[in-house]
Amino acid sequence: MAAYDRLPSDLREWLRQAALPWSPRSALRVWRTALNNHENDRTAAQAYLCQLERKMLKQDFKKTWGVEPR
Repeated sequence: MAAYDRLPSDLREWLRQAALPWSPRSALRVWRTALNNHENDRTAAQAYLCQLERKMLKQDFKKTWGVEPR
């Protein structure tokens, strides 16, 4: 819990609505990459995390059900 508490507030806000159970370590790594790629635009970084999570969910769906989600 302490690792979660040390995360940036914008990232913690995003994690509260995340569909997947992100570890604080992996979330922070992706967050830092997103900020670097989007010139420290926190809104764009959160949008990137949403896009990445949708991609991961789509992959999980295909692995589980054997078909692409509609």
